[in-house]
Amino acid sequence: MRRRDVLAGGGSLAGGAVLNFPAPAIAQGLRQLKMVTDWPERLPGLQASAVRFARTINATSGGRINIEVFPAGALVRPFETFDAVGAGVADMYQTYEGYFEKKSPTLHFFTALPFGLTPTELFAWVRYGGGQELWDALNGQFNVKSLLACSTGPQMGGWFAREITSVESFKGLRYRMTGPGGEVLRRMGAIVVVVPGGEIVASLRSGPIDGSEFAGPWLDMAIGLHEAVGFYYYYPGWHEPGTGIAVGINKSVWESFNTSDRELIEAVAAGEYVRALAESDINNARALRRLRDEGKIKIAKFDASTLSTIHAISKDVVAEIGSRDELSRKIYESYLQFRNLIADWGEISGRYLSSRGPA
Repeated sequence: MRRRDVLAGGGSLAGGAVLNFPAPAIAQGLRQLKMVTDWPERLPGLQASAVRFARTINATSGGRINIEVFPAGALVRPFETFDAVGAGVADMYQTYEGYFEKKSPTLHFFTALPFGLTPTELFAWVRYGGGQELWDALNGQFNVKSLLACSTGPQMGGWFAREITSVESFKGLRYRMTGPGGEVLRRMGAIVVVVPGGEIVASLRSGPIDGSEFAGPWLDMAIGLHEAVGFYYYYPGWHEPGTGIAVGINKSVWESFNTSDRELIEAVAAGEYVRALAESDINNARALRRLRDEGKIKIAKFDASTLSTIHAISKDVVAEIGSRDELSRKIYESYLQFRNLIADWGEISGRYLSSRGPA
């Protein structure tokens, strides 16, 4: 779908036909809504979460609100979901809003930031720390209401064809990474490339990129990264320590719901966030065990010196994102205050994991 089609309120289908979609059908209290995503149809965790969200809305509303989910390319092309919903071509999306940093880099505060918030911390800030109100102010400019509705959990640091022994190892590396993490790698000399999740493996095999990150072991293996690139799988996922995935709703559509239906949608989104995170945790654990048992991939930790340099550069990148305009500064200040507040508790509570060890 071309940008001018979106802004005109039309959409391009796979066959090239252009349709003008009507407003959500409202007949005898029934709502028919279209949700678009940026995920391949059979991708677990992400596309499956969007479908589950839609089904739960249908069930809990007693069938009054029916959401049809379209994977990437079925109704709009990958990375055009944000424009499509803002323009009313589609009613809703489920996606990683960091893809749309050209709209506003500040969107990354509500998805993931280098050395930022964990999944539960992100949800706490958005839901109880003032983040949702700031998010509403940001996305309201684009005619979108967003809610956290999925999480892939902590990520891995990515797949590499060669060993990363120092910061110098990143120089000249053609690497797929989105968002602020990608900017950090650029400042270390990497050549950063952004491609949709469904195109990563093909790009690795045909040569445009040498390595890639995507999510955790479960989704990485689901798209075949363990078979497509190198021998090294690094951690921690410093670039996305707790990735938040959003459901975005056309603002006019959101405002057309009564109070009880808005509360229902918010509750289902919150429940799906927790459910998706739990699903990611168990499946990441199983996938990591499989990688260890197969023994073909070296699972390695970035050395302390490399992480220290990455951390220092990350602070500068995040601060720049948070200083672009008055709203960005408000969001950055709120985020930073919350992170500083939660850090003490996170340090204390996290000690348990390091002391627990295997059974």
